[in-house]
Amino acid sequence: MTIQITPETLDLSQHLRPGDHIVFGQACGEPTTLVRALIEQGAAIGGLSAFIATSFSGQFTPETAASFRLSSMGAIGALRSMTKANALDVIPVHVSQVAPLIAAGVMPCDVAMIQVSPADADGNHSCGLISDYVRAAVDKARVVIAEINEAVPYTFGETIPASAIDVFVHTDAAPVEVAPAKISETDEAIARHCAAFIGDGSVIQTGVGAVPDAILRQLHDRKDLGVHSGMLGDGLVDLIEAGVVTNARKEIDPGVTINGALIGTKRLYDFCDRNTAVRMTPTSYTHDAGVLGRLSRLVTINSALEVDLTGQVNAEGTGLAYMGGTGGQVDFVRAGARSPGGASLMVLAASAKGGTISKIVPALGGPVTTARSEVDVVVTEFGAAQLKGQSLAERARRLVAIAHPDFREELDRHAFDIAKRGF
Repeated sequence: MTIQITPETLDLSQHLRPGDHIVFGQACGEPTTLVRALIEQGAAIGGLSAFIATSFSGQFTPETAASFRLSSMGAIGALRSMTKANALDVIPVHVSQVAPLIAAGVMPCDVAMIQVSPADADGNHSCGLISDYVRAAVDKARVVIAEINEAVPYTFGETIPASAIDVFVHTDAAPVEVAPAKISETDEAIARHCAAFIGDGSVIQTGVGAVPDAILRQLHDRKDLGVHSGMLGDGLVDLIEAGVVTNARKEIDPGVTINGALIGTKRLYDFCDRNTAVRMTPTSYTHDAGVLGRLSRLVTINSALEVDLTGQVNAEGTGLAYMGGTGGQVDFVRAGARSPGGASLMVLAASAKGGTISKIVPALGGPVTTARSEVDVVVTEFGAAQLKGQSLAERARRLVAIAHPDFREELDRHAFDIAKRGF
């Protein structure tokens, strides 16, 4: 029997059992009302654990999450404070594998807590701002609690039928927003090098943040760009309104921007509301190798914390600090590198901490997120190093050339050792 309630009358003890595993909708699709309820009521139920891939709400802190154990695929967004306090269990998993692992029961899901739009005339709720693993969680859960939010846009694509929801919690709360990042001169320099790989008719995949936004600003003179991405921010609106993104030349989904997560502000959300030119799809479509393999001129853009002289990429953490995650990087790196006429760009600033630390390094200080055998092009503010098909010695030489000048002499010595060994 479906239950209709308000946030004030929501009693989670009527629906959750001690020891339950909860899966939340993530990013700007985080059901903030339900998260708040778990924070307030979780201790009385006991033994609960929860998974959320990313969070930007700031609601999860070591103090607020003390009554349940939180896990994630990384320290993305506001979750970094949790890893600093050793209060987050990090699961090294590609975002494309979250849904299959939920379906297989490897990642348990007793309760799905999601945020959706009001229903359409057929009784289907749009996933709104996030569609990646939501349906998988709904299909697996014993109990589905949905925050039906009047402020969430109705986006076309993935929907949840009312019949799949057990508890309806009606709200009208502003969804989580992520404001555009401030773009620096370094970001602009990186963007200029990246833009050289994006020609008319290219299909782009990118994330959100200063560098992706800076890249999008460089593309206003392009024609008929397409989009097939796991996430998008406000910069998409500018390019569509300018007539730059038309999706006209894509081999699949012509005329439609394919996306899995809207991470931005109300401007983006309003633009995508009932917009047939934008389709929200699960990771089984946004990240699938078979789907991506049908796209030519696919240019994928991903970020790194550091890259070693052989091309190994660390996008997760250095030393004892965990600062990132696996996300969808590997799926898109492979796809871009293999796309006819396309490219996979791995972007990072050449240095950090005021120029005192090089991010092109002899050896990684953290895990290998993307193997060197997958990496295509590495881009810093000093240039682009094309690594695909190059020997280890040549890779090292090219990476030294795009490192910060202050560190090139030292890096060159390590590159010489690689050349001398041959590996």
